[in-house]
Amino acid sequence: MSAELTSIDQVLALGDEERAAALVRFAGATVDRREAGNGAGAAEVDALVSALLLAIEGGLGSHTERVALGEALGRLGDPRLRTPSAADYWASLTDETHSFEIGRHQVTNAEYQGFVDAGGYREASLWGDDGAAWLEAVENRTWPALVKSGALTPDQVVANQPVVGVSWYEARAYASWAGGRLPTFQERMFAVRGSEKRPYPWGQPFGQGNANTREEVLGRPCGVALFLADRTPDGICDLAGNVAEWVADDIDGDRLIAPGAWTQGSMSSWAKARDIRPAQTRGADLGFRLARG
Repeated sequence: MSAELTSIDQVLALGDEERAAALVRFAGATVDRREAGNGAGAAEVDALVSALLLAIEGGLGSHTERVALGEALGRLGDPRLRTPSAADYWASLTDETHSFEIGRHQVTNAEYQGFVDAGGYREASLWGDDGAAWLEAVENRTWPALVKSGALTPDQVVANQPVVGVSWYEARAYASWAGGRLPTFQERMFAVRGSEKRPYPWGQPFGQGNANTREEVLGRPCGVALFLADRTPDGICDLAGNVAEWVADDIDGDRLIAPGAWTQGSMSSWAKARDIRPAQTRGADLGFRLARG
């Protein structure tokens, strides 16, 4: 960080082209100091969080810079995050057959950690017979164990990023604990398409820079809602990219996923794209979102 940039006010006084890079450096240094126990004061952190939010919602910076801004926000405390108990966590939709609600964001690491801390892995009623059998078989390879062992890397477990590395059984158990369920593939597809039959959340064509897919070469998941185009008119985010999503459907004993993710190309991002995985599959590009109703 430049020696003269010692306050957030100095960073904000820069022009757009300089401000994004300076904000990345300033935020990174603040996070490092805070995590080392030499933290900034509450007022300074609040001002920085406000600046990060303005930058993210204003579309400031390259995608690489925005990923860094999102990570800093996640480590400082992202005020955008909600839990399923909050009314604005949900978007209400009505398709050709029924009304339902779906999560505006993919389930985050912060949300899932709440399930872990509440003893969700010890609550038998959440898992069912198949989930209980899976838990017994994997022993120390559950999501919390993967985090503790470092198998999930620090840049995959930032609080405001989608939880990854969860099996279908873990996703279902969390959904039950949170008072929801996994969406069906048809519900999720309707969330993308809407009554206008959009092929992507923003419409068409796929374009460039609209979602965190392989074309962006970011090489990692990012904070929720960083790609402003990857949200529907109903405010449902990251349906085309970031991480793939487990859904409720099964096909011959395996489970369906919506495959748009940071590891996948654009062909995996359109509304009707689907793939099949065994329920025990886990990956750094696979998470989920909730539905209810």
